[in-house]
Amino acid sequence: MSNKANSLSKLALQKFKKNFWGVFSFYFILFVGVVSVFAYVFAPDNSRHANQMHVSIHSKAPGFSVDMLVLPSQVKNEQGFFDKLFFGNINTVTEIPITQHAISGNTISYTEYASDGLKGVEKTYTIDDNAINIETLITKKTFHLGTDKYGRDLLSRILVGARISFFIGFVAVFISLVIGIFMGSVAGYYGGKIDAFIMWIINVTWSIPTLLLVIAITLALGKGFWQVFIAVGLTMWVEVARVVRGQIISAKEMQYVTAARALGFNNYRIITKHILPNIMAPVIVICAANFAAAILIESGLSFLGIGAQPPMASWGAMIKDHYNYIILGKPYLAIIPGLCIMFLVMAFMLIGNALRDALDVKN
Repeated sequence: MSNKANSLSKLALQKFKKNFWGVFSFYFILFVGVVSVFAYVFAPDNSRHANQMHVSIHSKAPGFSVDMLVLPSQVKNEQGFFDKLFFGNINTVTEIPITQHAISGNTISYTEYASDGLKGVEKTYTIDDNAINIETLITKKTFHLGTDKYGRDLLSRILVGARISFFIGFVAVFISLVIGIFMGSVAGYYGGKIDAFIMWIINVTWSIPTLLLVIAITLALGKGFWQVFIAVGLTMWVEVARVVRGQIISAKEMQYVTAARALGFNNYRIITKHILPNIMAPVIVICAANFAAAILIESGLSFLGIGAQPPMASWGAMIKDHYNYIILGKPYLAIIPGLCIMFLVMAFMLIGNALRDALDVKN
């Protein structure tokens, strides 16, 4: 039995490797996963939530560059290495976009950058610490994807925002698997009144519009990061449960299940050790589709303002903040995060199709 399972797994893997779009999607999802985990390493703005605002340079086009005066702070940043790595740097310095400057000794005279063609304010700044070279406080900063309406680096917000869209899938699918497999297994294996009761719960849950149910759960749990993850997961288990139930109803009449009963194995062992390992192929395919659905639901919630809350970066929230710019001549502010959502969802759908073909024993 073990050798047969291994040979079937190898055969499925070989079929999957021959599917170009499946393999391409796998590596794309892996790339997005790495970027999500180490977003603050790749992001030009590594401040927490990539939330460094420069209102004077808001809504600038991709490739915009400006001189930045970085004023040191007396507040010391005592963050740990891993805190900075995974959650961003708590910014203590002050960044000021400038158009021109002049240095005289320990004093710098500069003109602040002014938007909309206005004249910038002229100011001076003196450094008391002789150990600091005043010339090092002037840096040139390039915004490769431009800035959003608050003057934040759009590229950094995109990279950090990938974390929510990516991990919503993992958490939601995990919750849906735990609840769906349990409910489907109990309903399919025991049948009778238990099956009728669980199917009634499934049908009631299924009849409620998904987005409406997620909104209700989110409002009950409160707005926030983890609340959205849990709410999405609690609405996606019904499809898993229906598939598992149907598969178990078919599998429990098989000879290997009858043999397991004859050997005196208890129901828990028969379900977990014998039936579930043989019906996981369609469940895996559903998981890939649920990943895509979870990303879309989270984006919709963030667009409605009940998903991830500001200043946390989220692709859906970025579209909400900038969708009116589509008709104001700067559509990329909404189109770029929209394309990111589209590509990630498409990758999960393509890998789901590839897994379905690879795991289909009839081909």
